[in-house]
Amino acid sequence: LENYFQEFTNKHFQKIISRTGMTEGELKKAISRVVRLNPSPGGGSDDSYEDVQQIVPDFILEEDNGHLTFSMPRSSVPELRINKKYADMLLDAKGSSERAQKEAAAFVRQKIDSAKWFVEALKQRQNTLSKTMQAILDYQQAYFASGDETKLRPMVLKDIAEKTGFDISTISRVVNSKYIETDFGIFPLKYFFSEGMENKDGESVSTRELKKVLQECVDAEDKRKPLTDEQLVEEMEKHGYKVARRTIAKYRGQLGIPLARWRKEL
Repeated sequence: LENYFQEFTNKHFQKIISRTGMTEGELKKAISRVVRLNPSPGGGSDDSYEDVQQIVPDFILEEDNGHLTFSMPRSSVPELRINKKYADMLLDAKGSSERAQKEAAAFVRQKIDSAKWFVEALKQRQNTLSKTMQAILDYQQAYFASGDETKLRPMVLKDIAEKTGFDISTISRVVNSKYIETDFGIFPLKYFFSEGMENKDGESVSTRELKKVLQECVDAEDKRKPLTDEQLVEEMEKHGYKVARRTIAKYRGQLGIPLARWRKEL
């Protein structure tokens, strides 16, 4: 690190071997020790901490005799009703000539109308959530049945808006803040949305499927000679996906996969 830091960070391992006279095994052993070091050893002494967000799912995926459905645990609240006492107050004030009772009756009527609106708004919200989740479940039936990411169909907000009859902005608000619990994890609803493209057979596939295959190609590569973006284009084509090099670079960046020279290992 003191004498060959630049070569080490650029992964020019052969230069280090030739200049130091060490064997490949010795360098590999040194690297395995270096990568375990903490470049900021004082970073762990900070007493401050961020609150860990606990996710409570809004939907729970369930299976009933092979039929996929869902429940909404957070919606199981007691039925809201207006207290009968206020209705009685209105009846008592009806026909009264006293100004105080008339004012009280007008105040109570206003609050009862507000309460009715609030109850109706809650029912409408539950209906919106339920219809949106059902549309997503119907659209991504194959994925929810297996948990296989490659089964995810290309799906955008417009698709669900058309199925539900809701505005795209309404669908956007729902999917950006709600979660579903499945047997294979808890996911935000926005996870199931992705653009799509056609494979060589003319079938529409989601970008999530493409990213999964790309990750598998990188995982299977020879780390001594990592695949360049051009070579990854060829590998993807072997799997049936014709993808441009700039698209590979874009997906690689989104997956947090570094350039080929940064993935090189001994």
